[in-house]
Amino acid sequence: MEMDIDRQKKFEQKIKEGTHDYSTEKDYVYPEDPIVKENLEWFQDQKLGFMIHWGPYSQLDVGCSWPLSDSDAIWCRDKRLDWDISGEEFKKQYFDLNKTFNPIRFDPQKWAEEIQATGAKYLIYTTKHHDGFCMWDTKYSDYKITAPDCPYHTNHYADVCAHLFEACRKKGIAIAAYFSKADWHIDSYWSKDGERGNYMDRGPSYNPEEHPERWEEFVQFTHNQIRELAQNYGRIEVFWFDGGWVCEREGENIRLGEVIDEIRKFQPGMLCVDRTVGGPYENYVTPEQKVPEKPLLVPWESNLTLGTSFSYRFDDNYKSTREVLNLLIDIVAKGGNLAINVGPRPNGVLPETAMEQLKGMGRWLNQFGDAIYGTRVCAPYKKDGIAFTRKKDMIYAIETFDSDDAAVNEEIWIPYEGSVSRILYMENGKELPFEKKEGGYVVKLPEYCGEKAPLGRVFCLK
Repeated sequence: MEMDIDRQKKFEQKIKEGTHDYSTEKDYVYPEDPIVKENLEWFQDQKLGFMIHWGPYSQLDVGCSWPLSDSDAIWCRDKRLDWDISGEEFKKQYFDLNKTFNPIRFDPQKWAEEIQATGAKYLIYTTKHHDGFCMWDTKYSDYKITAPDCPYHTNHYADVCAHLFEACRKKGIAIAAYFSKADWHIDSYWSKDGERGNYMDRGPSYNPEEHPERWEEFVQFTHNQIRELAQNYGRIEVFWFDGGWVCEREGENIRLGEVIDEIRKFQPGMLCVDRTVGGPYENYVTPEQKVPEKPLLVPWESNLTLGTSFSYRFDDNYKSTREVLNLLIDIVAKGGNLAINVGPRPNGVLPETAMEQLKGMGRWLNQFGDAIYGTRVCAPYKKDGIAFTRKKDMIYAIETFDSDDAAVNEEIWIPYEGSVSRILYMENGKELPFEKKEGGYVVKLPEYCGEKAPLGRVFCLK
């Protein structure tokens, strides 16, 4: 029991209110496989991913499946739920949500079109969250969207992963499969015959060292599901593993490297993100609900919600187009990718307000995407309201504005100290007059005449 308490303290240090910390640069190990290296360069070119958390929990207006964990009750139950039932009754009701999950308005082709319109280049999709509910037709669990007790199982699109992945690929959107290493439904991970009885925390309900046979059963179950997705659901560019506490140093070694090495024999170069674990199977790091203050020296991706939650909230407040675009520009200037998350409604519709905000970003990217996609960092990264990116011999300076009524000046200060012979305005391709001064360049641009500040002005420095 003492070991369980110590383990829980470690979990709480790494994950606060469901939000994971991210690995440090010293924990990063560069891949040796040349195809993995090549795909890592591809990943760093993409810059924008679209993330989706979706499952039966979307019916509850809660933070995904986190309320199932008794040790997390203090932050994830009381905030959103009117508790007139016990925790045990809630868990029973939660595990029956599959019987009412019927997203009859899910249209994978429409989703793919809407995701493409945001400017996103890849999709991170929750094949399974910690609750263990599978959004694909797995043969290793009956807790799935294609099971007879889920009303959606008769729908043509019931194997959601199959149809959504294929629809996105047809739109040129790459696939990253989110997969929780923890599974709070399978008996080989969570069961009531352990020392704690009904009380559950994020980890297994038993000590794996004391019950190696049961733990091995869970390891094989996990490997089988990972193989199943890799073998039957087309090209997967990234396997994105959540549940960072499930790792060797926490006493939960699922030997992830074994199955990833096996998969890479037929999915060559597939990236693996064993997030927060570090080492050779965390090919890029994943700050969650935060943006690093400075550029990281390793590949990275910030996972941010457009609203307040990763899962659907009935009364959520979404970031504006300007807010999310400014986040993207800030992240890209620091060398990272943005994965912006939207939780679909229980009926299978992507929230209209959320998508309109992101489509506004997509329209800006359609015009100025050369300054974002395929770029790398360029000192001074971001300074005096100007973000910098680089692509071969081209330097892009991006001026951002905090609000619609921000001042838009005719004279722009670009704090870039490199040599410049020409400066072009990307809005119309025209060359602009400029003056070299200490620490940068003063550029003169005809006065902006719009009713509100533009989303962002881009200058090409040659």
